[in-house]
Amino acid sequence: MMKWFKKRKEIDQVALGINERNLKLVYPLNPRKYFHLADDKVLTKAILEEHKVSVAEQFMVIESVGDITEKWAATPRKSCVIKPSKGSGGGGILIVDYDEENGWTKGGKPISEDTIERHIANIIFGVFSFGADDKVLIEEKIIQHETVTNLCHLGIADVRVIVKEGEIVMAMLRLPTKGSDGKANLHQGAVGVGVDIETGILKKVFDLQSYAEIHPDTGQQITGVQLPDWPKVLDTCLKVDAAFPLNYLGIDIAFDQHKGPMVLEINVRPGLEIQNVNQDGLRRTIV
Repeated sequence: MMKWFKKRKEIDQVALGINERNLKLVYPLNPRKYFHLADDKVLTKAILEEHKVSVAEQFMVIESVGDITEKWAATPRKSCVIKPSKGSGGGGILIVDYDEENGWTKGGKPISEDTIERHIANIIFGVFSFGADDKVLIEEKIIQHETVTNLCHLGIADVRVIVKEGEIVMAMLRLPTKGSDGKANLHQGAVGVGVDIETGILKKVFDLQSYAEIHPDTGQQITGVQLPDWPKVLDTCLKVDAAFPLNYLGIDIAFDQHKGPMVLEINVRPGLEIQNVNQDGLRRTIV
């Protein structure tokens, strides 16, 4: 126990708080006039595609309640992810699968077209975007790399990479759990795993309370596993950094079995829990 408290104290001494992050990183390095390039996922995706950065295929964008029925009917009958363009923290994301025999399903259970269309309407009404009107982004469902699937059988994991002025400074893998309902957001119950930037080898698993070497649901060994396509992940992050007039970013990347690393979104105010996950502080690393 004493050893844990000593380590906790060491982390606190080098960790950034929110105010310090904002004053020394976010505001000086990310001009506010460009925030919308990261906060609007449809716009972010367009910029990434323009710069030849790999992203999930876009099936449809719906901006008006009056267009829902027509545009949903025109959306490919394929497994897909339905998300708010301006959402945050994983809120409002609906993942549905489709096959000719069973129609639409969510988590293996049937879901009606009416339910899906109501969810789309809620996104447009701003239910997941702090009350502001929003638009709906519908894109292909990533076929997760088997190495990552073996770590966690629920949902889609992603790696969050912090990049400052062209330098990759910290990374963590976010693994869904039963408690997070398959989502990779730590504050919805997912777990974080520190990543060695040089090698892509996984470190300890952190559940916001304690550290372990295994996944809490499956018991699968996590620590020591090599993430797939790690050099491509690093190269992708540098391409993203070069594509935006923003100099402090959190970049979320998923691992597709066939297409390799694919950017999910970027963040101009990346959270600070990555410090606890890596048992290291951003103050020492980048300030």
